[in-house]
Amino acid sequence: MKAVFFDVDFTLIYPGPTFTAEGYTHFALRHGFYVDAARFDLAVASAAMELDGIEDDIYRAEPFLRYAEHVLRGMGGEGSDLRKCAEEIYEEWADCRHFDLYDDVIETFRQLQLMGLSIGLISNTHRCLDAFQSHFALEAFVTYAISSYEHGYLKPHPTIFHEALRSVGIDPPDGLMIGDSMAHDVVGAQRVGMCAVLLVRSGSHTTAVDNVQIIRTLTELPSLIQRFESSV
Repeated sequence: MKAVFFDVDFTLIYPGPTFTAEGYTHFALRHGFYVDAARFDLAVASAAMELDGIEDDIYRAEPFLRYAEHVLRGMGGEGSDLRKCAEEIYEEWADCRHFDLYDDVIETFRQLQLMGLSIGLISNTHRCLDAFQSHFALEAFVTYAISSYEHGYLKPHPTIFHEALRSVGIDPPDGLMIGDSMAHDVVGAQRVGMCAVLLVRSGSHTTAVDNVQIIRTLTELPSLIQRFESSV
């Protein structure tokens, strides 16, 4: 193993109050309509279909705008300003100040660096990853970062993984992908010949799914990599 690549959203960072039920309520009020905060969780679960159904993997804003609109409608929102509200939500998602870094990130990055591993980022986002690294003081750890917005294709499209591997200068078997999405992170990486680990920070999974190793926290990663290497 020579390099470890990380997804960003819900792997390294999580949204703060701006993107909770209360936050969506405030977005709606600014655009002149009301939503029911109690319906937020169900609306989010229902809206997932908007992002899971991107068949060509080409990055475009439209699916993300539909996602935000779906959530707003699921919370009872309606009216001609729904799209403008969704556009504001989409733009604000790119702002790092609305997010927090998980507590296990810095220490895990430090350990991986001491192990001689390069660290990369592969993210399905329109967020500037240079700004992301600066905001969370990660520049000293990250060797390379690529977003689907700048690359043009979303994970699990193979070209975004190949571009990351090429830029770090390694072959697929020498790279490990860590992310919270089975379809985007794990399957996408495996299809190009990389190893992959699924990060499940919450939920009921306790064992591997489809022969994929699952971790609950990034602090498990260094020892897991050592086990990988000792078994080769």
